[in-house]
Amino acid sequence: MAKGFSVSYIIMAHLTGLPNSALSKTPPANPVANTNNPAANTNANTNKEQVRVLAADSNAMSTQLLVEALARDAQFQMIEAASSGASILQLTKREKPHVVVLSVKLGENSSPNFELVRDLRAQSPSPRVIVLLDASERAAVIEAFRAGASGVFCRTEPFRLLAKCIQCVHAGQVWASSSQLQYVLEALNKPTLANFHRNGGSLLSAREMDVVRCVAEGLTNREVAQRLSLTEHTIKNYLFRIFDKLGVSSRVEVVLYALGSVSTHSPSAPSAEKPAREGHDRNGRAQDGQAHERQARPVAVPSKSGGAIPIRKTASS
Repeated sequence: MAKGFSVSYIIMAHLTGLPNSALSKTPPANPVANTNNPAANTNANTNKEQVRVLAADSNAMSTQLLVEALARDAQFQMIEAASSGASILQLTKREKPHVVVLSVKLGENSSPNFELVRDLRAQSPSPRVIVLLDASERAAVIEAFRAGASGVFCRTEPFRLLAKCIQCVHAGQVWASSSQLQYVLEALNKPTLANFHRNGGSLLSAREMDVVRCVAEGLTNREVAQRLSLTEHTIKNYLFRIFDKLGVSSRVEVVLYALGSVSTHSPSAPSAEKPAREGHDRNGRAQDGQAHERQARPVAVPSKSGGAIPIRKTASS
């Protein structure tokens, strides 16, 4: 094995928790299902243990079609699940599948649900998870592997490869294309944010996490607003809510909390969220002009390039 490939496998093993020996550039030569002749598949797999596969696509019709298509391969024992997180977790706990093929978007929820992948991986015994993606987008691929997926399968790929993907993942390997693997490798060069979860729930909302990521890059409120297509006033409100939830009082502490550099006091249960009005602090006290800056001074926080990120010690930067 080439030296470059061995380094990649070690990195993938670190991300997924799999042993290095479980990673292979080329999937094992398992027979591909003959969808035109199911009987031939039955004869070829009579002596093989079936792989229990639970499938859940974005809606009931898509799930049914997916299950029926994969069931033509006699090596798979298919389990059809409803397109809801609670149903998937309950059915997985009861049926104990070897592999879960899961759409990242379920039901009417258009937002990716990677928390479900984490919940599945937390079960015992833990199934291996394959995440179905509509497109091979960098952020989705990285988040899928960070959540604990053993493979990502893009709907733009030929369906016949999905059976190969399931075989590979069931054997303890990782399924990813070369470009998807490159996304993961590049992500290792960036700061990893802390896991903002407490008591089994998410401490910050998805949008609040987006704001934290931007702040960790050293962006000003205006730059964050431009990137997220929001107003500066909205960004300030998000920052005040983040302060309350994390139990911190400055942008610097948010960055250090996110990068895991310091320990802050445990935040109490967040009170009802009341967005701060522009020109007012979190307690509703009026502020004007530069008073809102509270005589803040720039503080240098190490960046990923070794330089310093200038961050002002308030929500107004």
